[in-house]
Amino acid sequence: MNKEDLEIKIDEILERGILTEFLPTKEEFKKELLSGRKMRFYMGADPTAKALHLGHAQNLMVLEDFRQLGHEIIFLIGDFTGMIGDPTDKSSARVKQTREEVEANFSAWKDQVKNILNFEDKENPVQIKYNSEWLGKLNFGDVLELASNFTVQQMLERDMFEKRMKEEKPIYIHEFMYPLMQGYDSVAMDVDVELCGTDQIFNALAGRTLMQKIKNKNKFVIATKLIADEKTGMLMSKSNGTGVFLDLDARNLYGAIMSQPDGMIRPLLVGCTRISLSEINDLMNLENPRDAKVRLAYEIVKIYHGEEAAQEAQEFFVNTFSKKELPTDIAEIEINDGENILDFILKIGFANSKGDARRKIEQGGVSIDGEKISDIDLKLEKEKFKDKILKVGKKNFAKMK
Repeated sequence: MNKEDLEIKIDEILERGILTEFLPTKEEFKKELLSGRKMRFYMGADPTAKALHLGHAQNLMVLEDFRQLGHEIIFLIGDFTGMIGDPTDKSSARVKQTREEVEANFSAWKDQVKNILNFEDKENPVQIKYNSEWLGKLNFGDVLELASNFTVQQMLERDMFEKRMKEEKPIYIHEFMYPLMQGYDSVAMDVDVELCGTDQIFNALAGRTLMQKIKNKNKFVIATKLIADEKTGMLMSKSNGTGVFLDLDARNLYGAIMSQPDGMIRPLLVGCTRISLSEINDLMNLENPRDAKVRLAYEIVKIYHGEEAAQEAQEFFVNTFSKKELPTDIAEIEINDGENILDFILKIGFANSKGDARRKIEQGGVSIDGEKISDIDLKLEKEKFKDKILKVGKKNFAKMK
């Protein structure tokens, strides 16, 4: 690729609007990209769940763009940091995971993102690393040495710590260790660039500090916008009920995207498809936002499941929800006599947790043979409920056997 073509490609990546923070500056980062030097990029994720969501996918697609420019890419699995968890307002500690659970989760992840990250390229494949390889080897003296590079005041500058201080909520000492550990990841891998969401800039800058002090080397921090509703500001997340996870089959992925609020259309088009910005602007100017959403759902399903599956999912959605027809191939699921409705919904994959199932019922999103269910303690008796159709949300159907 000649320099002119390289600059065009770099501008396409940088101007798309996904990347929103460049530290130290965007100009310095672009200059380094144009220099032709091969840089080492990384992004990390703690494997605490079996499914990634479209927010992760957005960042991974950016990494793949840089890999295709010839740069080295590392997908870091935070199997060690995941045992502690990034500080949040939650009062309960994250359950410690075994190595087997971590590997099982990442095995699922790799399958989910195989169409957006090239792990098989013979010359420059995406690399996979686990941070237990170095964090697990540090002794207490090593940790104290790392900690000496930061002050308590610096740690308290983090938004979530400031908020807890004002609310007189506890801050545990081990929570200060998370940015320290994430920072040391950069040192251990000797990276040039860390890609993260805007919510992780504090941790990424800890790595920049350690790189400067330990290796006398500058590290770029580039941050992506979190996917959020343009109208309400609500983030895409599991807890908000707006998470779209990559382990969904084609039909359910299509339906999950179609159920997103209109304010999510542009962020998802920009961050999670390869549609050009000019075409995205055209889609956003359509009279009916639903038409743009149909294209969005089709494009995303095509990325993860292929064009044929995307077409079938679209036809299924139109026939089921636009024409008010029940699908002809509803899955038949056996119920256990006396099984709780929450347990059944969770078992068949129509909810992410019992709490999620409870919310769906309380919000009027669950019905049996067209009759809304409001009792979260409902017992599914075989004789009473056999051959009836359970509907959860707008897209999930099951025939109870």
